[in-house]
Amino acid sequence: MDLTAIITSLLTLLAGIGVFLIACQMMSSNLEAASSEKLKILFSKASGSKLMGVGIGALGTAAIQSSGATTVMTIGFVNAGIISLVQAATIIYGANIGTTITAQIVALGMFGGNSVSTSVIFSAFAGLGAFLSIFAKKSGPKTLGGILAGFGLLFVGLELMSGSMERFAAFDGVRTFLAGIGNPVLLVLLGAVFTAIIQSSSVMTSIALAMVVTGLIGIDQGIFLTMGSNIGSCVVAVIAGITSGTNAKRTALIHLLFNCTGVILFMLAAMVLGWFDVSYGSLFERLFPSAPQVQLAMFHTFFNTVTVAIMLPLTGVLVGLVTKMIPDKPLPKDTEFSLRYVDENMLRTPPVAVSQVKREILRMADIALGNVDRALEMAVQLDFTSENLFVRDERELDFINRELIGFVVRLSGKSGLGEKDRTYLSGTYRSIRDLERIGDYAENIVEYATALAGSSQQFSDDAKYEISQLKALLHQLYAQAMDAYQHENYAALDAANVIEEEIDDYTKRMEEGHISRMEKGICTPSVGAQYLELSSNAERIADHMINIAKSIRTLRRFTR
Repeated sequence: MDLTAIITSLLTLLAGIGVFLIACQMMSSNLEAASSEKLKILFSKASGSKLMGVGIGALGTAAIQSSGATTVMTIGFVNAGIISLVQAATIIYGANIGTTITAQIVALGMFGGNSVSTSVIFSAFAGLGAFLSIFAKKSGPKTLGGILAGFGLLFVGLELMSGSMERFAAFDGVRTFLAGIGNPVLLVLLGAVFTAIIQSSSVMTSIALAMVVTGLIGIDQGIFLTMGSNIGSCVVAVIAGITSGTNAKRTALIHLLFNCTGVILFMLAAMVLGWFDVSYGSLFERLFPSAPQVQLAMFHTFFNTVTVAIMLPLTGVLVGLVTKMIPDKPLPKDTEFSLRYVDENMLRTPPVAVSQVKREILRMADIALGNVDRALEMAVQLDFTSENLFVRDERELDFINRELIGFVVRLSGKSGLGEKDRTYLSGTYRSIRDLERIGDYAENIVEYATALAGSSQQFSDDAKYEISQLKALLHQLYAQAMDAYQHENYAALDAANVIEEEIDDYTKRMEEGHISRMEKGICTPSVGAQYLELSSNAERIADHMINIAKSIRTLRRFTR
């Protein structure tokens, strides 16, 4: 046995794995960027039926070519309380079906015979994509170039792996050794361990395909290796779940139990078939003769689809089981606040994370408006029963301001974001700051109310009425501003601008009314000072609200 040839084959295999992994990452990140808006719409429908969840998981994974990314994103959604465990389970089911697309693509690239092989033809896309990425001026063609380059490199890596397998197949000792590994359990374990190490079931499946096509192993050996890869693929989800909350851990366990159950059921079925001298390999050889790559790819799809069909009706039982295995625990005292819609795991799928940032900002806006209402109510009624809630929400606003800005910084540094998403993120820093400032001005108003109560004085009935009218205008402005911000509604922005001008005019009339009441002796100077400060702060609150709405102007050029 030639040691140099063996070392060369091993190095070629390692190079092929590296190129394949890079290709998967390139395809995934660029496909995410190209389909970001569709992905956001797709995952926003995750609260539908179980079949809807399976469809979302399958389509989402097929779109971004990464079941790991889909699963980790789902864990993030569960951790943020956006979807339930049942919904998360069905999305994971679908992700297992969607990931079989890669094996089908790889199998397609292994045809050729005496003519130019499809693998070589597809590999040429790497060069075309590279030229497009380098010389294109706009982000759209550059993203398309990234997709094509990743697709081509997929087959470059496959060619390297296949070449190494062909060299290994030339060694009698290697063939004899591999032929001796016939134990299905051992093959499943090998597939699981190797997949866990490289964290890509697509690579393991592709290696198995190359080994089967070159005759290094039999179709049944390839089948059991592929089954093991399904278990090994759970490592990514388990790692993500460990660093997250209770429901995230449960979701990771659902993924592991689901895949293990499928493998166990198919192993038991293989034993039964063995009693009749039938194997999975012989069945698929009859269905797809003379095409071992298709046989293995089709089994991969069959295995995952049948497992989903079996487990879908048992989803409730599975969720109940993991809930008992990982019971709820009381939260530590130092976790009073948390971001509700974003999670570190979502950084794996940046386009969807962007839409969740918007949801978190809208939640922050609701909290800020609630504190404005409480502040004005305290100023008018001098009733401070809601002050503790006000203080708590002000602390939460400060927390969201700090944590969300940090998340946006990390998200902005991720690849896979389209130009529109990057433009939106660049404006979120000011929007978050605007909301934090609204909370600060509400805090100022509470201080004026406290000073007023301390002097045993209160606003006149006319002043109270004007404050109530001002509050109503702020609510009108808030509704239009948030509509504009959430839906990129430029008509709502125009309406918000009109209301903001009305608030400017109204606060001026409030000042004039205050002077008139002072001249008539209805208002004292000390009360008047608090009143003027209140109206001034309310006007600044309106300014910050309109700033948030105006942030959509930078996105107008992306409107089709």
